[in-house]
Amino acid sequence: MKNILVTGGAGFIGSNLVKFFVKNYPNYRIINIDNLSYAGNLSNLKEIDNYQNYKFIKEDICNFSEIKKIFVNEKVDSVIHLAAESHVDRSISDPLIFAKTNVLGTLSLLQASKAYWNSNNYGKLFYHVSTDEVYGSLGSEGAFTEKTAYDPHSPYSASKASSDHFVRAFYDTYKLPIVISNCSNNYGPNQHSEKLIPLIINNVINKISIPIYGDGKNIRDWLFIKDHVSAIDLIFHNSEIGKTYNIGGNNEISNNEISKILIQKIDKKLGRSSGESLKLIEYVEDRLGHDKRYAIDNSKIKKELGWKPKYRFEQGIEETIDWYLNKLSLF
Repeated sequence: MKNILVTGGAGFIGSNLVKFFVKNYPNYRIINIDNLSYAGNLSNLKEIDNYQNYKFIKEDICNFSEIKKIFVNEKVDSVIHLAAESHVDRSISDPLIFAKTNVLGTLSLLQASKAYWNSNNYGKLFYHVSTDEVYGSLGSEGAFTEKTAYDPHSPYSASKASSDHFVRAFYDTYKLPIVISNCSNNYGPNQHSEKLIPLIINNVINKISIPIYGDGKNIRDWLFIKDHVSAIDLIFHNSEIGKTYNIGGNNEISNNEISKILIQKIDKKLGRSSGESLKLIEYVEDRLGHDKRYAIDNSKIKKELGWKPKYRFEQGIEETIDWYLNKLSLF
């Protein structure tokens, strides 16, 4: 019986991961802690409420005294750390909350792990989930590898870079058993409406203008949520201690392209004339410190752990759009 603490388990990535582990590993106890900020929603987890191997605790990861108690009371032997402030725009308007949650919250969990495990590290793991944004911005060529130097440009990416460094420092200094993964942009059903893909879907459905930063040529790599969960599962169970893995979906798409793809698909599904909603696109002032391009070289995780994304963007985006249309009884 493993006692796995998952932080941020009521959020988008966290809830998908928690449900997967609870259902697929009945011999694991999954303890989900989340402070239920605006991005956390327990309705994401209704289907596992009655599972005997699942427990929810409402708590802030920055509350160190309570986090220490949770480790003791729940006999935590593994951590999958997903809790984070993650929206770049919010980090620009309020960087302090990002530093508090992403840096000090991570440090709180690291300290609690070190204190409770007390160097008895057999079978223990602190798995820190991070982002490709810590690497900064790419030109027209190349891709981020695990050896790419950190060069964060937003308060969000700076806070995640700092948390990554703290995790590695605890490995180097205290021999805390850690692993880190850096993923590209996630998407899928039930993502918070502030993120780009659900924002565009919602605005097309409701015929609201679609704000696109700058010239819309910024490029991101898109990773379907089910592929990300499968990668986390594989890393958690098979990675060597101290390793880092980049997780990418092999789907580099510009903001202009993704807007047009979504518009054309939704218009067709709603019986509108082809491209009718293209007029909703509105170019707005560019985001401060807006990185031009992200791309992930995921050859390391493919070679060492045998993982590769199963979902083509075409397939993942169809499933995502259909989920939102079904939710609104439009499909």
